[in-house]
Amino acid sequence: MRRSISTTEDGVQYRDLNGNGVLDPYEDPRIDAETRAKDLLGRLSIEEKVGLLFNTVMHVSDPGDHDTAGPFGPESPRDFVVGQFINHFNIGRFPSAEHMARWQNAMQELAEQAPHGIPITFATDPRHGFAQNDGMVFSTGSFSQWPEPLGLAAIGDPSVVSDFAETARSEYVAVGLRAAIHPQIDLASDPRWARQLQSFSSDPDVTSLYGSLLISGLQGETLSSTSVACTAKHFPGGGAQENGEDPHFPQGKAQIYPGGNFHEHLAPFRAAIAAGTSAIMPYYSLAKDLVIDGVAVDEVGFAYSKYLITTLLREELGFDGVVLTDWQLVTDLEAFGLPFPAKAWGVEHLSRIERVEKLFDAGSDQLGGESCTDLVLELLTSGRLSEERLDASALRVLQVKFELGLFDNPYVDENEVAVIVGSEPFRTAGHRAQAESVTVLKNHGVLPLRADTRVYVEGVNATVVGDRVVIVDDKKDADVALIRITAPFEPRNEYFLDAMTHQGSLDFPDEEIARVQAIAAELPVILDVYLERAAILTPFEDIAAAITANFGASDAALLDALTGAIPPRGRLPIELPRSMSAVEASHPDVPNNTEDPLYPYGAGLSLT
Repeated sequence: MRRSISTTEDGVQYRDLNGNGVLDPYEDPRIDAETRAKDLLGRLSIEEKVGLLFNTVMHVSDPGDHDTAGPFGPESPRDFVVGQFINHFNIGRFPSAEHMARWQNAMQELAEQAPHGIPITFATDPRHGFAQNDGMVFSTGSFSQWPEPLGLAAIGDPSVVSDFAETARSEYVAVGLRAAIHPQIDLASDPRWARQLQSFSSDPDVTSLYGSLLISGLQGETLSSTSVACTAKHFPGGGAQENGEDPHFPQGKAQIYPGGNFHEHLAPFRAAIAAGTSAIMPYYSLAKDLVIDGVAVDEVGFAYSKYLITTLLREELGFDGVVLTDWQLVTDLEAFGLPFPAKAWGVEHLSRIERVEKLFDAGSDQLGGESCTDLVLELLTSGRLSEERLDASALRVLQVKFELGLFDNPYVDENEVAVIVGSEPFRTAGHRAQAESVTVLKNHGVLPLRADTRVYVEGVNATVVGDRVVIVDDKKDADVALIRITAPFEPRNEYFLDAMTHQGSLDFPDEEIARVQAIAAELPVILDVYLERAAILTPFEDIAAAITANFGASDAALLDALTGAIPPRGRLPIELPRSMSAVEASHPDVPNNTEDPLYPYGAGLSLT
């Protein structure tokens, strides 16, 4: 049952969260967030304080089912919230927006059973696009669907990013998602890196601008009851991966800076701090042979580095918000039958409790994807972690909850969800952005398509094309062919998330090239490529009559672009290399560094 609203003799309404019948300062909506947070901190037990330092994964089950464990461990929601006093959760898939709203309200009722009724902060990875990777990004579901951040940058219009931010804020708040584990403001400097689709570009100025706009749109001028608190990631910049490999996995643990370009990767984080980002997330990676201002940086994961977190981020860059680690730095897991080792890069030899100690000594405030409250309690009991240090992090975390208004009302209006989430204006705006982000790289007189053009399609759902063109089933009856393909990758499945994290060579398989070539021998081909990362399009350059790139566009949005119904205005936010040998010879820390790219940064044609 929800705590009823109490009223003082002088008419102040408040939630009596600790049930003592008194308006305590932390319950008083008239008092500023910092004062309320300090008051509550002084009332909390050690166990309640420790619970604030964790932000873990929560499975969305049936509303009110608080006793069924999720897929990643034996703990139930009740175990987390009432047993360990954890009240920050990262949410994965959920059946519908309405379901999420009902479930979150039931979870907030559960939170009221804890001694001081601390409300839950529900967080989300990006979920407004097309990509689906259960550890990093979610496809749109009930929400309006937009191009991925690379696509927003391709449009080149800051107002579109601001419109997207306002849409995402409205839809998130409607279902109770009050923290965004984004924007991702890494520079897409290595063409092979699997995460670049959720970044804005390889250009530091563009990434800084659009990252700041997203933060401002989600948070507002200051955090409030209508805000979504942002976590900018992945500090100090995640694009310079050795061999382009991803640091979720052991082979991708290292970043390298052969071009001496570390500071350029910092630029978007300087902008994010200036924009007031609520939190910053360090990346998994460790830096090889990195020297900053004469200091050799320890070769440990970035969240473990006291120099990077305390000296650089806190002292030099002046960030005083929450430092949230990336997920699962301490504990090895097995998920769905596959191993998923802890991302304890450079400190693999340390025990779990030593890893936790080192993370807090480095300056981290919250441990992502972990629930090892027992280890923090042991550190406190042994004196290896002081209560003063614990309080510093707990206070930062608490203050954000107060600023978001969660202590005054953490519940959402279940009747309003259907009106807001996925509303027609939001869907229309997202569709237009998808079409506008389409980037025309080559056009030998076949675009724009006319309504009477007879088109043979592969990789396109003909039922959604409507009357934009005439779809035919046989190539012999067609004027042109439209083929949609996706940037290539090397199939892997050694670790959990491995299969969904597309890595390796950017070369298309020979059979894919041969398939397009065979069709091109019969009629002109329009080749559309989904660039979830860069791709080597060189084999298609002399085959296709037109080549377009998309960064998340439905079949209907693509046809609107190709017909000019919604004129495409995309320009490449990354470069497309000419060959893999050019990629391998380039510096991963230097954006747009491959020799003689097939399509350089900024390439794109107009259809008008």
